Amino acid sequence: MKLRSKAAALLLLALVTLLLALLTLRTGGAEPPALLARPASAPQRHPAPAPARLPGQRAQRRRPPRPRPRAGRRGAASLEKLARRPGEPRSFHAVLPPKLWIHLAVVACGNRLEETLVMLKSAVLFSHRKMQFHIFTEESLKPEFDKQLRQWPDSYTKKFEHRIYPITFSVGNPQEWKKLFKPCAAQRLFLPSQREVVGQLTEKHSLTHFLRRSHLPQTCRRNPSSERKKIFIAALMFSLFQNSVIPTGLAWEDMLYLLYQKYKSAITWGDQDLLNIIFYFNPECLYVFPCQWNYRPDHCMYGSNCKEAELEGVSVLHGNRGVYHDDKQPTFKALYEAIRDFPFQDNLFQSMYYPLQLKFLETVHTLCGRISQVFLKQIEKTMKRAYEKHVIIHVGPNQMH
Repeated sequence: MKLRSKAAALLLLALVTLLLALLTLRTGGAEPPALLARPASAPQRHPAPAPARLPGQRAQRRRPPRPRPRAGRRGAASLEKLARRPGEPRSFHAVLPPKLWIHLAVVACGNRLEETLVMLKSAVLFSHRKMQFHIFTEESLKPEFDKQLRQWPDSYTKKFEHRIYPITFSVGNPQEWKKLFKPCAAQRLFLPSQREVVGQLTEKHSLTHFLRRSHLPQTCRRNPSSERKKIFIAALMFSLFQNSVIPTGLAWEDMLYLLYQKYKSAITWGDQDLLNIIFYFNPECLYVFPCQWNYRPDHCMYGSNCKEAELEGVSVLHGNRGVYHDDKQPTFKALYEAIRDFPFQDNLFQSMYYPLQLKFLETVHTLCGRISQVFLKQIEKTMKRAYEKHVIIHVGPNQMH
């Protein structure tokens, strides 16, 4: 009898335990299974004892662990690592997002085809960022621009894309605008109205040539210097500007036309004079280029007066007054011709840097020729970067002896 009562009690206890387990699982409150015991042979790990503190000494606070980057917010470097296979050479352009490209706008009419192509060539040679060229030109030059750019080697054409736009003036008489100062120069005044192009444009003309990639700020601020100014085109599109015509603010195109009608008989330098008038009343929307980013003959023809270029080298060369084509400043002409005649596939040292040094020896009778190192510093940095990319990265630092 006692055995039967014990069996019944055990059976009842088992049923209660099973019922409680089922209820717990149903409500989602099941506890995780206990961890397996560590094998006897495995070494036991014990936390290191904390060092003893001296009287009055504060306890050291542990640095919190660094948060891991969230998905979708990786930088260009980590995107590049994901895109590369093990052992593949580093290729930044393949994964560089479009918002990090350099955008260049240029206006070219008449006999400016060669100058413009040399300027674009200099940008491709001395930049390791991908670029978008926005070329505004007349109908007769469109086929030649497209043909010449597509003939460049693949190793360079993969570094840029280009689009060609017609010359358009949205207000006033187009023929009158086209003849203002130089042919089509006034088109630069209408870049803010090109809504499909605006974005992060950097306006350049064919007389400027790059010796270094640019890092231009993208916000308007006031700056007292007198160097050539960079206009923040994207900001101009939606702003109202102070002016000398009416007391209230005007949109860009409305103000442009009214100011031209008021001052057209008094201006000499065309679009540049109009820009000077506009930004006299709106100085906060200018960025002033440091002198090494707009290096002109004035910076050396009377003696060196650009300390930044002496330290860092010339970044953008501005060949105004026809110095690329005459013998007034042979240093500027030699650099222009070196970029124009450089064969894309040749070695930068043998086909540009070394011949330039020889050419510069013939210009020491000029003050610009006596400081030729300012023209060579950025080319030297480009050669160093190319060496590090093609030799150190491809061969590997452990294999170099």
